[in-house]
Amino acid sequence: MTERGGAHTEPGHDPHVTHLAGRELPPEDIVVPEAPPARVRSWPERIVYLIAGLALFVAALGLMRRGAEALIPSLEGSIFTDNATSTLGLGWLGACLVLSGSPVAASALTLLGGGAIDRTEAFTMLTGSRLGAAFVVLVVGVVYSLRSKGQGSRRAPVSIGVLSLMMTAVVYVPGALVGWLLLDRGVFDGLDIGTSPELTSATDSAFGWLVDAIVSVAPSWTLFPAGLGLLLLGFQAFDRVLPAVGSDRLEHRDEDGGEGDEGWTSRLWPMFLAGCAVTMLTLSVSVSLTLLVPLVAKGHVRRANTLPYIAGANITTLIDTLAAAVLLGDQDAVRVVVAVTLVVTVWTLFLLVTAYPLLRRILLGLARRILASNRRLATFAAALLLVPLGLIAV
Repeated sequence: MTERGGAHTEPGHDPHVTHLAGRELPPEDIVVPEAPPARVRSWPERIVYLIAGLALFVAALGLMRRGAEALIPSLEGSIFTDNATSTLGLGWLGACLVLSGSPVAASALTLLGGGAIDRTEAFTMLTGSRLGAAFVVLVVGVVYSLRSKGQGSRRAPVSIGVLSLMMTAVVYVPGALVGWLLLDRGVFDGLDIGTSPELTSATDSAFGWLVDAIVSVAPSWTLFPAGLGLLLLGFQAFDRVLPAVGSDRLEHRDEDGGEGDEGWTSRLWPMFLAGCAVTMLTLSVSVSLTLLVPLVAKGHVRRANTLPYIAGANITTLIDTLAAAVLLGDQDAVRVVVAVTLVVTVWTLFLLVTAYPLLRRILLGLARRILASNRRLATFAAALLLVPLGLIAV
């Protein structure tokens, strides 16, 4: 039985074992698990989760801000925050440890608001959180590939992680350099985006009691990690409010996507917009990139065509961080997020418009070499984990 895009299941084998014929990346056999049907939540249930998520989100930011103030004596001059390079490594490593970039990005803003780090250090920590979030996709892909030993090379999930990390680095590293220069020269100092006093007062009145209750009983050194825990719970609550975006939805859109062997998933701008939209809905770049795995495994999306999707996801992933900055009421935090988002967006669009074929060839060539052997892949993964440690130590 042959599937579109070169994928097929061999006769006499499990129908969920799919073979992908490689074009620009190595071929592989992939076991596609049967996905359980997504649960559709009622609107009253979504409203409850929305209120709970907002309460946890506001309380988490309040706790982390107070916790940051308590952490200032221990963080000042420490190896983690003594310069912008150290905070870059801290954001990267932190995103790897909590398996998400958004909580670490929010942590950078609360540390900035509490005075534990300055604006430049918050900027690099935010940038590091994006690199760490991409590393999570690689880790998940490696774990996925190792769990089904003896059933094929399992390169598809790993290749998504490799391509995600390289595309993120190509966008965020040069973008961060330009953004840092603009921020340092005061280009964004005139920017003033914030909530109205009435909205800030309303959220404080509605949910501030939770912060006060925890502060009254918890030691000061526990406030920041407690806030981080509440932030993770808040993101989970928001996940239950948002509509479920599964690979099957993208798959059906591809089937109706028009003429051609691979439909809209082979075209640059539709894939770019899909990456933007899915990440806006899930509020997690890790989740939106993970959705690529079953699509690639079933042959509906070529691994070589995922780069625009990854580029789009890397832009809209900062929406929740911008919301956190606005709720904090800290204009420096807002300027940091806007600086990262604006520069990364402009640089991404410039690359896609002027150099996408060249960029695609370079990244696919690097990925092909990395995926050529398990030793190269292990070396690549180890080097990426050592890089943030080295940055912290600088």
